[in-house]
Amino acid sequence: MKNTIKIFIGLLAIGFVSCEPEFENSVTDSGFYSSGDADVSNYVAVGNSLTAGYADGALYIDGQENSFPNIMAQQFSFVGGGEFTQPLMSDNLGGLLLNGTQIANNRFVLAADATGTPLGPVILDGTPTTEVTTSATGPFNNMGVPGAKSYHLVAPGYGNVSGVATGQANPYYARFATSGNATVIADATSLNPTFFSLWIGNNDILGYATTGGSGVDQTGNLDPSTYASNDITDPNVFAAAYSAQVDALTAGGAQGVLINIPDVTSIPYFTTVPQRSIPLDAATAAALNAQFSQYNTVLLPTLVQFGVITQQEADLRMINFSAGQNFPITTDDDLTDVSQVLQGPPANLPAALANLLGQLRQVNNDDLVILTASSVLGSVPDPGNPSGVIGVSIPIGEEFVLSAVEQERVSVAANSYNATIKALADANGLGFVDARAALAQVANGGVSYDAGLLTSAFVTGGAFSLDGVHPTPRGYAYTANLIIDKINSLYNANIPKVNIGNYRTVTISNNL
Repeated sequence: MKNTIKIFIGLLAIGFVSCEPEFENSVTDSGFYSSGDADVSNYVAVGNSLTAGYADGALYIDGQENSFPNIMAQQFSFVGGGEFTQPLMSDNLGGLLLNGTQIANNRFVLAADATGTPLGPVILDGTPTTEVTTSATGPFNNMGVPGAKSYHLVAPGYGNVSGVATGQANPYYARFATSGNATVIADATSLNPTFFSLWIGNNDILGYATTGGSGVDQTGNLDPSTYASNDITDPNVFAAAYSAQVDALTAGGAQGVLINIPDVTSIPYFTTVPQRSIPLDAATAAALNAQFSQYNTVLLPTLVQFGVITQQEADLRMINFSAGQNFPITTDDDLTDVSQVLQGPPANLPAALANLLGQLRQVNNDDLVILTASSVLGSVPDPGNPSGVIGVSIPIGEEFVLSAVEQERVSVAANSYNATIKALADANGLGFVDARAALAQVANGGVSYDAGLLTSAFVTGGAFSLDGVHPTPRGYAYTANLIIDKINSLYNANIPKVNIGNYRTVTISNNL
């Protein structure tokens, strides 16, 4: 069983091909290009990890040098763009130190065996040298802060190094905040940008989604100081923070572009592991069905009869296996918790069994199984109990499954954020970049370029790095082109785009 459900490894082994460009577009013809009505002489980028150039689960120099703002700035140089500075890390490992203690992992690399066959992402060995308490010398045009949510950009003290250890401040921003009480947006506007990009809001929903809905939907709670890291931000809190950022960035007359929030189903972190991931033979499936027979045919109907659950919920809770690929069992905290009911009459189940069945169901086609589930599905956590298999006799944790109900919460919030972003772009005459639609196209058929096709397939698609969430340099180059397209159309400009085939994807290497 274990060998067959190693989908992750299988994906890595098939067709690992990185298409290289057959053509190159020269963009060196001085005087040919024009910024039109745009003034890109002083470009400042504001946002989160996507703006910073985060990739492969970490921030490291090569990723930063291939951030979409840095790629754009290089193209702006053909039309009067000035220097673009970034708070570069100290190495290509990507980890972070706080007073000498490592607080963030190094980046992922795609390890390979002696024959060059990919084995899967692993964390790169080595001791990082980027120390949070050692300030980077600014100012910096790239104000992307990994981990930042919308309201963090306007929160004083978010870069105070004394708050990093307790989680009250961000270690990346602490490296380059101008003071302990500074805000990201104030530091950005202090540079007097003539042009800006703002891409923020992804983390206001992403932590909830990547942890299988482990946070709280805070819609209705207008006090973000009470939020936990994986909570969904209230749309009004988002709107207030975002509006304040746009006001600040445009106060000096700067032009710019606003970028909306992609759908989680566009990224491989949620689409790589199939729902049916448990292979069973006929005999094993029959044995499992016998074990759940009383649950399906007696307990669930009784719970419906006494009004504890609805028939619809009973149908959702049914457990059935068959020969072939099967849905794993999981728990779902949006189901009625019947554990206490099952311990009483007439069921009188032992506590352990009642707790197992309390919120049990199987994964279904409406769920999204997150990428990290591939490392636990089919595993046997207790060697002394070989029949205890995760997904078969032990539910896979709900932190690995984003249910349809949880997806709806994410979608409702994201749609509200995006409506705010579009309205503010229109109201302020700013460019609006529909990243949601663009990444949906990458995920559904892909985007062609000179010598290849950019898709969201994990590892092989070229668009996403090894963390399954953040783009590769090629994905960031594609993003830069999307924004340049918008600038060209809105500001009557002729800024050259890049050939995305010239940018790398993932590589089979332990070092750059």
